[in-house]
Amino acid sequence: MEQLLDYDAALFLYLNNLGSTTWDWFWLFMTNKYYQIPIYVVFLVLLLKTKHWKEVVLVMVTVALLITVTDQTATYFKRELFMRWRPCLQEGVMEYTRQILGRCIGYGYFSGHAANSMAVAVFLRFVLRKHYRRIVPLFIVWALIVGYSRIYVGVHYPLDVMTGFAFGTMYASLFYLLYRYVLKRFLKTTF
Repeated sequence: MEQLLDYDAALFLYLNNLGSTTWDWFWLFMTNKYYQIPIYVVFLVLLLKTKHWKEVVLVMVTVALLITVTDQTATYFKRELFMRWRPCLQEGVMEYTRQILGRCIGYGYFSGHAANSMAVAVFLRFVLRKHYRRIVPLFIVWALIVGYSRIYVGVHYPLDVMTGFAFGTMYASLFYLLYRYVLKRFLKTTF
């Protein structure tokens, strides 16, 4: 396990130090959850164009629950199970980290940003794939960029991000099954 963590730290330092001041603004933008609001507006517009309003409400409630569960799982892992310091706080790593976020607190395993963005992307990919086959892969690209931004700004190791992606995908799949059940059972919609 120690060797895996060493590889993770080495990969983090390599990826983190690829950054340059030219691109810092972009990665800071991609890592800020509030700057992602326009993306969510686009998702909402796509839903409103293809779904009945009741289904849109169900999607919004499901996404809110999905983000809550994913985020709380990440918080539990960070604070109660693993308590692994973020690279910007880890001795032997922080000295070589290109830390551009301006703040670094607490534990980092696993990335809530990566988990939440992947959960939303995968869930909406399932929901919208019939109507927007060509653009739904961009949802996953968006989530991957958000995940990488956490490494770029210096607050997560690659393993933190990959674990976040895995949890996000798992929860999105489970919540999609729940969504389909509620849709069929209570809204009488068939697929």
